[in-house]
Amino acid sequence: MTKSSTPSRAAIHDALRLVLELWAVVTLGIFGFTQFALPLNLVIGIGAPLLAITLWALFRSPQAVFAVDPFVKALIEIAVFSTAAIAWWIMAQPILAVLTAVLAGISGVVVGRRDLTTHN
Repeated sequence: MTKSSTPSRAAIHDALRLVLELWAVVTLGIFGFTQFALPLNLVIGIGAPLLAITLWALFRSPQAVFAVDPFVKALIEIAVFSTAAIAWWIMAQPILAVLTAVLAGISGVVVGRRDLTTHN
């Protein structure tokens, strides 16, 4: 494999980041559908992932609708990922909760540093 065909660290991190984002959305759906009775489970099981996707698309994605300060981006990210970690904790899955929180924290630091350097 030549150097030009080797994926960059940023590309690898972006791919892992996408998996983490999808994990959070799926987690919120699982939480909504399994932790509430009908009809509330339908509302939360569909609504929570949609809210997370909407917030991410509006403020946090690389092609976000609104250009916001890196700190606002961080707040949106913290809201989405911490909600997913808390959902795992409520569902009595502490290992998944901690794993989600740790991976999201590491990813957030990496992306936050990148955002701050490109913002200035």
